[in-house]
Amino acid sequence: MPLHVERVSHKYGPVAALEAIDLDIADGETVALIGPSGCGKSTLLGILGGLLQPSEGRVTLSGTLPTDSLNPFTYIFQDFALLPWRTVEANVALALEHRLGAAERRERVAAALALTGLSEFAAAYPKQLSGGMRQRVGVARALVVRPAVLLLDEPLSALDAQTRELLMEDLLRIWTRERSTRVYVTHNLEEAARLADRVVVLSRRPGRIREIVRIEVPVAERGRPEHASLLFEMHRRLWALIRDEAATADREVQGV
Repeated sequence: MPLHVERVSHKYGPVAALEAIDLDIADGETVALIGPSGCGKSTLLGILGGLLQPSEGRVTLSGTLPTDSLNPFTYIFQDFALLPWRTVEANVALALEHRLGAAERRERVAAALALTGLSEFAAAYPKQLSGGMRQRVGVARALVVRPAVLLLDEPLSALDAQTRELLMEDLLRIWTRERSTRVYVTHNLEEAARLADRVVVLSRRPGRIREIVRIEVPVAERGRPEHASLLFEMHRRLWALIRDEAATADREVQGV
């Protein structure tokens, strides 16, 4: 579903975190949010999903919620937040309990496990899985409710480089098969360039939209060798946009 952000500003007491954010996100589009530390990326994501009420402005969805969607908005966080005493299958089913009949729950869970490559691990417990596999369970748990908008807050940042690469490939494969609108917060410029249709660059606090960069190569084709130079150039361009402000933000965090 299309998502509309209209003049959103937010303050934590006297501290302005966001200022006058206007953004339209199309149905099925993936938008990445990047910027220096403290620029309000996670604050904006919380406002989009209704976890925070903005000090000013509003967020709206247009169109009709899909009939099979149980949640308009669903999050995937850096922390897997799995229940250790429940199996993979039971963790994924948690979001459906008391909402659907047993047969439909089983069908949805089986579909989500198949989509994320977890079918053969349905009876495993979180402690038996690698970090990448646990995050796949988190993805399956989000997808099982078939959200209209998927909100991802640095979901790969706790993973090593090889596992992060594999998960990026998995996300791209999944996103070609399901139709949610996606907003992806990351500090990793490579992730933004690989996964997003557009990258929204926020300024340092208070976060404002500094630039919106569209990546013209279709997402599904970006892993091809012939597009390696495009990803390198996009990484260079994004870093050039945030470098100076990132350095300033780092000095503020360190108290210099």
